[in-house]
Amino acid sequence: MNPYIKKHLSTPILAFICLFAIAGCNQTSSGDGGIASGLFGEEALPQATTDSVFVQRFLEQQPEFKKLEELMFVFYGDRNYQLAWFRENEPVSETEKFLAAVDSADKEGLDPENYRIMDIGKMLEQYKQLEPSDSARLELQQKIDVALTASYFNYASDFYRGRVNPNVTEVAWDVKKNKIKLHKALQTILNERESTYPYDEFGALHAGYTRLRDKLQEYRVLQKEGGWPKIELADRKVLRPGDSGAAVIALRKRLNPDVRLDSADSGMSVYDEKLVQEVKNFQMRNGLAQDGVVGGKTLATLNIPLEERIRQVMINMERWRWIPKRMVPKSLEQKFIWVNIPEYKLYIYEDPDGEPDAERQYKEVMDMRVIVGKTMHSTPIFSDKLEYVVLAPYWNVPNTIVEAEIKPHMLRNPGWLATQNMEVVTKDKARKPVSPESIDWESVTKDNFKYLVRQKPGPKNSLGTIKFLFPNEYAVYLHDTPADALFSQTSRDFSHGCVRVEYPVELAKYLLQDMPEWDEARIRDTMTGEEETWVTLPTKVQVYIVYFTSWVDENGQIHFRDDIYGHDKELEKAYFG
Repeated sequence: MNPYIKKHLSTPILAFICLFAIAGCNQTSSGDGGIASGLFGEEALPQATTDSVFVQRFLEQQPEFKKLEELMFVFYGDRNYQLAWFRENEPVSETEKFLAAVDSADKEGLDPENYRIMDIGKMLEQYKQLEPSDSARLELQQKIDVALTASYFNYASDFYRGRVNPNVTEVAWDVKKNKIKLHKALQTILNERESTYPYDEFGALHAGYTRLRDKLQEYRVLQKEGGWPKIELADRKVLRPGDSGAAVIALRKRLNPDVRLDSADSGMSVYDEKLVQEVKNFQMRNGLAQDGVVGGKTLATLNIPLEERIRQVMINMERWRWIPKRMVPKSLEQKFIWVNIPEYKLYIYEDPDGEPDAERQYKEVMDMRVIVGKTMHSTPIFSDKLEYVVLAPYWNVPNTIVEAEIKPHMLRNPGWLATQNMEVVTKDKARKPVSPESIDWESVTKDNFKYLVRQKPGPKNSLGTIKFLFPNEYAVYLHDTPADALFSQTSRDFSHGCVRVEYPVELAKYLLQDMPEWDEARIRDTMTGEEETWVTLPTKVQVYIVYFTSWVDENGQIHFRDDIYGHDKELEKAYFG
């Protein structure tokens, strides 16, 4: 017997017989998150039911819904197989709302045809034409109810969890999963339970997703109107302030697609100060050097086809579906660190109202530039909880770097480690010193090196003077860097995978603000010392290291970034098939 049927099969069949053989045999259930007792009132008609056998037969006849088997039996089992989408034998208003949501699925970057496996509208019309006494009406009522439930789970699974399973792509997305309970969401839609999330409005869970969705609609309208022009520079290599010509008019149209421009106006062909500012704004939103000059990378970015940008928006909407509905666990303070790899930026968000379920209430309180991993040492995508601030840290060199970088230096110069303020020690807790001369560096590999190379605290330390630890399998963390000049670069992928932060002292002050003994003076004094000092945070802080190449800011401006690791290409293949 099917395990889900076995679990939930008890009284449904009896209830089915009772409903139509004995007047007044009305089943309701109660309990936390369930159907309220007495929902339909004393004079209401008995609530119709189905049974596990009917549900199982339906799923066998509709193999597209087979993947939803567990959800179907949990949902109907919890409600003693009462029909969900009918009240007093009439479809509830939420039916039309759901069908409308499916019809507009393209606004969510989804294909409505994927969720029209059954023609529910036609079935509803047939139902209305049958007499209440017609036995065929009862069977059709059950079929409609089960079809609506299966169709909702099919749609909601993609809408809330994503069409693509991030764990089956070639991109390792190890952010905490979105564990939304779709059967509970459906209960909310049917007004059988309350929730702080907008399931009953078929609403999205994150403002970041909603803003991208709105921009997607704008782009599609623009696409129907012909898109944006390509800028041709002919014999010139760049456009500079003060230049004039047809290319300047094309540039104006490209940057102002919603504005009707008068090409006959001679002023439209001059690259004036207003247009310079518009170009700089475009460069800012695309992570380019803000020099107001159109050429090279700026020109190439301006000429990216609208269709390509639409696809980029859609796959970044998909990434938002992978983000947990609850950004921060209830057990933690409602704040989190957000590092967006392609943007080379770190943000801190807080919920000033202390509402753990209201994601849209999080406000930015700090931001700074970061340096992320090179392509060959790409920064992983994951989430964790920051636990420690380490002042005057050692840098424990990974074995991969020992083999690839330190070994060649040691073969050329046996005294090289000392010049870098490095030492070799044992890996046990005692950390006993080991003479570098005693090691056969020629035979060293990342797999057989049994010691630890570490760089001592000091001005040459590659981690700088502070690191911020959230223990994880990737050995990745946030840290300071002595190479501050790199933060002035537009593209900042220089590290071996860890994330270097622009303002480490400010970040440390923020994280230690509830520990008055760690004021700025003590932080600075300790971080410049020679002794490594660990400070345990009183409360862990949620950290997200993510990969978004498109987003819309709070002012409604869309931003794009280069796909520095090629993750967009992998996701696009999986998403569009």
